[in-house]
Amino acid sequence: MKIVDAKTAPTQKNPHGIDARKLHDAENALAVHITLEPGQALRKHVTPTDVFFYVLEGTGVVEVGDEKQEVGADVLIESPAGIPHCWYNESDGVLRVLVVKAPRPTESTTLL
Repeated sequence: MKIVDAKTAPTQKNPHGIDARKLHDAENALAVHITLEPGQALRKHVTPTDVFFYVLEGTGVVEVGDEKQEVGADVLIESPAGIPHCWYNESDGVLRVLVVKAPRPTESTTLL
């Protein structure tokens, strides 16, 4: 059994400049724990594979394609491959999100 603690997993360097920690990296899926502090955001980008987001804590604004909505904890959001998406933390608290890409991308994410 492999156990990964999101609090102690190493932070991965990323173009968004946010706290991102890889929790799972296999051929079939990639899982990353991201933390957005108040005022932080992910840059709008496109992934070459399907993504789903599961909000672990806090509230934030998620944008997928031309849809934008505020969401909170215990909500799952789907983002199909090739569709621009991003996150904004406009709240006063921390926003923590589990990001799962399936299958694991073999091409780079495109920043917009």
